[in-house]
Amino acid sequence: MKYKCPICKTETDSAVHPDFPFCSERCRDRDLGNWASEKYVVSEPVFDEEELAKGKRDSIVLRLDDDLDSPNDPKH
Repeated sequence: MKYKCPICKTETDSAVHPDFPFCSERCRDRDLGNWASEKYVVSEPVFDEEELAKGKRDSIVLRLDDDLDSPNDPKH
């Protein structure tokens, strides 16, 4: 899969670059630093939890506490 590095825009390839989608460890570390320094932030929730609880939106909620060790178990 070919893609452009999100930091320096150099073309990268998932079959060649071990740091994919980044072109190098340096770019991967710069991206991590951007998150750590809050240069990147998640601006707002994808959905409002209150609206979801009231059933006002069409959303799929995956329960993370379910037993995922046996996904084919008919009880789950």
